[in-house]
Amino acid sequence: MAGSLHPSKGVSSTHLDNSLPTKDVLEIWRKADAVCFDVDSTVCVDEGIDELADFCGAGQAVAEWTSKAMNGSVPFEEALAARLSLFNPSLSQINDFLEKRPPRISPGIAELILKLQANDTEVYLISGGFRQMINPVAVKLGIPLENIFANQLLFGSNGEFLGFDTSEPTSRSGGKATAVGDIRKKHGYKAMVMIGDGATDLEAKRPGGADLFICYGGVQLREAVAAKADWLVFNFQDLLNSLE
Repeated sequence: MAGSLHPSKGVSSTHLDNSLPTKDVLEIWRKADAVCFDVDSTVCVDEGIDELADFCGAGQAVAEWTSKAMNGSVPFEEALAARLSLFNPSLSQINDFLEKRPPRISPGIAELILKLQANDTEVYLISGGFRQMINPVAVKLGIPLENIFANQLLFGSNGEFLGFDTSEPTSRSGGKATAVGDIRKKHGYKAMVMIGDGATDLEAKRPGGADLFICYGGVQLREAVAAKADWLVFNFQDLLNSLE
């Protein structure tokens, strides 16, 4: 199973000790009744806000803020507000962006989600990105829109950018952990797994939240996050194989 992993160059072996799952980790993964996926750099190969910013002409400045947010060096809400203020996307720009640059799905994710759903495992998308850009991803992957927990961009009557809905838990640091905890409390799930690449995904593993954090390093390998994961994978086929 782990023989197909291809660690990124320059990553020391100490960061790969968790690329082989323990028996306990496999047991939780296989019996999970809900799996929550991050979207940017996990379900999709892009960071949505970076792509949108690039489309609007502010790519590099926004990407630098994204790196700070994902590495946990600044509060997420601060980074989100700062990034949006650099380009203030209008509704027409969002629609134009989605038409010209549709989301790119990570290899193997569609098959993994189909397998989880066939096993009666509920699948959720939990993202610091925006519903306007995540809804098409959910539709493509057969995930109910009510299973999306993400941020909402706000626009005026003429489509001008007004900001984002700060009442969404995913708009602030610790928000993914809050969302996972809320899901678990509402549905009474006995075992939950969070899969993602960033510090905000790692935060979701806590009492009353996710029981397991799987770090996906197939797009971005954030070493500080990967080192604390229960299981580090570089392709979704490994997770799919482990369910066979």
